[in-house]
Amino acid sequence: MIPFNKPSVTGNEKDFVLEALASPKISGDGPFGQKCQAWFEETLPAKKTLLTPSCTAALELAALLIDINPGDEVIMPSYTFVSTANAFVLRGAKIVFVDIRPDTMNIDEQQIEAAITERTRAIVPVHYAGVGCEMDAIMDIAKRHSLYVIEDAAQGMMSSYKGRALGTIGHMGTFSFHETKNYTSGGEGGLLIINDDTFKVRAEVIREKGTNRSQFFRGMVDKYQWIDVGSSYLPSELQAAYLWGQLERAEEIRVDRLASWQRYYEALLPLQDSGTISLPVTSKNCVQNGHMLYIKTADLAERSALLEHLKNRDVMAVFHYVPLHTAEAGKRFGRFVGEDRYTTSESERLVRLPMWYGLGEVDQQRVVAAVKEFYA
Repeated sequence: MIPFNKPSVTGNEKDFVLEALASPKISGDGPFGQKCQAWFEETLPAKKTLLTPSCTAALELAALLIDINPGDEVIMPSYTFVSTANAFVLRGAKIVFVDIRPDTMNIDEQQIEAAITERTRAIVPVHYAGVGCEMDAIMDIAKRHSLYVIEDAAQGMMSSYKGRALGTIGHMGTFSFHETKNYTSGGEGGLLIINDDTFKVRAEVIREKGTNRSQFFRGMVDKYQWIDVGSSYLPSELQAAYLWGQLERAEEIRVDRLASWQRYYEALLPLQDSGTISLPVTSKNCVQNGHMLYIKTADLAERSALLEHLKNRDVMAVFHYVPLHTAEAGKRFGRFVGEDRYTTSESERLVRLPMWYGLGEVDQQRVVAAVKEFYA
């Protein structure tokens, strides 16, 4: 069976994890954690970065930083992972879902303004498949209505919009280092990027259980104490050590995945040209990172038949999100504004093909052959 995913492994991770295990500090913000954060700040570049145990934790930290309270509203696409919504629902917010664009599967920026009310506090664009949302339009809307923008760039590490790294454009950005992402910190992990200076100090406090412990370790205060609301949003040094093994080879991983993405695209292009399937669209303003290659079938019935066919050919392909506004919790904690013209119909067509760092051409040829066989 060709699996859908294999976690990235460069070969460096084991030595770094063992080095961390032998050190006197394996809790958060050790030497490897600091090196990882410095790498992101220099490479992306970003003003301030904080490693977290997951992208979920980074989103929750962002919700705390902008003081989301019961009754507040947060606008986002319904086509996203549950954590995008849960982070704000946990603070008592009402989620306002709007439709997506059928080309990129990203939030339709033209639908946002109609969803804004006096209770709206933030917009959360989700950069699906590592392809950036139309951030200029979103930032303009946010500025005119005094709203925060929290980028959910879980899939977008090393992608960009108009030359700027995803996650560095809004007030804050969040990333995932889950095992299914281009870079992993040992199965789970995340990152919060802070682009607004007003959040820098408080972010460290909330991340450290509401204490000024980070300032204490830097010698800025003579003792640390509880000074704000907070929780434990630090990953262990072992997670950071594993991630450092990935970051040392970050460019190699990026180039490898993009090559696999391009091979799929070129091999399947004849099926798109004949009107049989649709392939991903990358906006002219964006550079994507090879995170995902998906195809779109005619409808849900065809998708189900294709997935069964691929499974019978020992190829593990999968669909993706069930729109949140159709779920039980989505109906309870949110509402959809405007017409669901594309969210449900496009989500029911989408099939993700196997993709990972080191995916060989032989396996890709088997996947493509199985897809073509189905449509023969």
